[in-house]
Amino acid sequence: MKYTEGHYYHAYNRGAHKKKIFLERDNYLYLITLLAKYSARYGVAVVAYCLMPNHYHLVLKQSDSGFIGMFLKTTFNAYTQAINKRFAKSGTLFQGQVNVKELDSDSYCLQAIRYIHLNPCSARIVDKPEDWLFSDYCEWIGIIGKSWTNLSLRDGYFKSPRDYKKFVDEYMAAKELNELKKFLEQ
Repeated sequence: MKYTEGHYYHAYNRGAHKKKIFLERDNYLYLITLLAKYSARYGVAVVAYCLMPNHYHLVLKQSDSGFIGMFLKTTFNAYTQAINKRFAKSGTLFQGQVNVKELDSDSYCLQAIRYIHLNPCSARIVDKPEDWLFSDYCEWIGIIGKSWTNLSLRDGYFKSPRDYKKFVDEYMAAKELNELKKFLEQ
């Protein structure tokens, strides 16, 4: 895929045979460290992320001197090698190559980020997205101070981190209402 400067991309993949790619808490933390390290090295802005037990989601922005392809390859090769070494395994950890889709508008990008941040709730791992430790949602809503993720999209569309939280909460409330209506109509 050819990456265009200033464009956003949703990158995702899951474990081979739908198996877990994070086997312990430290695995999540190690991948977060790799994302920070290699995003700086390859000039790629990580706009949002969520790491799930058997898959991951990233929203990336291509800079003028960035290399998303090399960032993804280096990050996930390093992660796979570390997991294989740690657990005395060999071979692939992921189901094929990373999937990457261009997010062709800021509006679509924000919808994708909200979806990503709500992934742990949709999977019924947690009730509220701020309870999931392995995403940058708490940065997006201002609970945790800014670290290495790029919040310029959030800051350009929302007056405050609370407004992004409201954007997510309203969607969750509407979704719950629709599920309740379906249940009551049965």
